[in-house]
Amino acid sequence: MTERTTEPAVPHGSDPGTGPGSGVVVVVAGALYDRGRLLAARRSAPAELAGRWELPGGKLEPGESAEDALVRELREELGVRVEPGERIPGEWPLKPGYVLQVWTARLLSGEPRPLEDHDELRWLARSELDSVDWLDQDRPAVAEAALRLPATPGAGARD
Repeated sequence: MTERTTEPAVPHGSDPGTGPGSGVVVVVAGALYDRGRLLAARRSAPAELAGRWELPGGKLEPGESAEDALVRELREELGVRVEPGERIPGEWPLKPGYVLQVWTARLLSGEPRPLEDHDELRWLARSELDSVDWLDQDRPAVAEAALRLPATPGAGARD
C-alpha cells in the first residue's frame, strides 16, 4: 500500500465528501484472516515507511467499488484470492487528498507472498499483534481487527 503519512485519525463519517467524485483518493486495506490469525505486511518502500508493518492493500481505481479494489490489490500484492467482509469502523488520513479505509477479508485460495511493496509477511495471532511496528494509521484498524480474532489461533479449517 502507498501514500501514507502520520496524521491523526479522523472518525468514520466525519468527511461526507470522501470517496469517488469527491477529489479524495480512497486507499483500501485488508484485515486478512486465516486460521485465527491476521496477516501483517512489512513495507519495503518508500524509504520513510520501509521496515514498518501494515494491512496490505492499495488505491481504489475510478469506477471500482472498495470491495473490488481490495480483491484486486491483494491479488496483485500478495498473489491470493480473498472474499471481502465488513468495513472496519474508522477512516484515517494519509497524505493530503488520501484516506485509508480497512475491510475484513477471508483467504479463499493461494499462499500470500510479498510480490509488491513488501519484503516480509507474517500471520499473527491476537497475542502477537504487538510484536511488529505497525504504521500509525493501521493501529486503530488492527485493534478493531483483533476483536474478531480468537484468543488462541485455530489449527483447523480457514476462518
